[in-house]
Amino acid sequence: MSALFKLYNYYFSKDKDLARRLYPLLGFVPANLAIFKLAFAHKSTQSEKSYALQNNERLEYLGDAVLGTIVAEYLFKKYPNANEGFLTKMRSKIVKRKSLNKVGEKMGLDLFLAEYNPTRLSRSMMGNAVEALVGAVYLELGYEHTQRFVIRKILRNYVDVHELENYDDNYKSQLLEWCQKNGQTVNYKLIARYKFDKRDRFKVAVMIDGNKVAMAEDFNKKSAEQLASEKAMQLLGILTEEPDEDEE
Repeated sequence: MSALFKLYNYYFSKDKDLARRLYPLLGFVPANLAIFKLAFAHKSTQSEKSYALQNNERLEYLGDAVLGTIVAEYLFKKYPNANEGFLTKMRSKIVKRKSLNKVGEKMGLDLFLAEYNPTRLSRSMMGNAVEALVGAVYLELGYEHTQRFVIRKILRNYVDVHELENYDDNYKSQLLEWCQKNGQTVNYKLIARYKFDKRDRFKVAVMIDGNKVAMAEDFNKKSAEQLASEKAMQLLGILTEEPDEDEE
């Protein structure tokens, strides 16, 4: 029955253009095209009235969990002698929002997002769509096929794991080291803590010699401090890469 749905979607469905565009991206034609359309519908462009049913937030939640598990297992097997700390850092480098935003851009997900979201696209929407897409593949095919999709279509094509081994993304420690070398002090100030989507959100400022240099916010205080540190380093000319937008 699944094969018949796939044939129908590819040749006769009103969404056959989507099915044909998804085929080279996924390596298969989806039987349930509806969940893949949903994967590209960001919550920022949906009405509050139909919030839970017409955006990719639930798929993003599912895909985040599945992707984290697949990457953890992949790294566990790839580095049989690595300790837990190394594996945790490597997984974080791969699945963090900034990395997934880049993966989404390389996959060309902006073209799909532009079709289903009548608004200006943000970089954060790319990473959300990657997770939602993984969630959709999981619902369509189950864990083993999703694992194969993530490894073959995402990790091998768009993630340089060996480059990440030597990449230091701890901006907080880098900024501290820079300040110490230049005889300056750095600390972090909690500017605000408020509720957003029923979750605590933290706004943090990085202070150098008592002066506010940059601010950032996130649902995790430590993540907000890392984002603020990255912005501060960019403003100080220590980093040449533009930091990503705040998430969510």
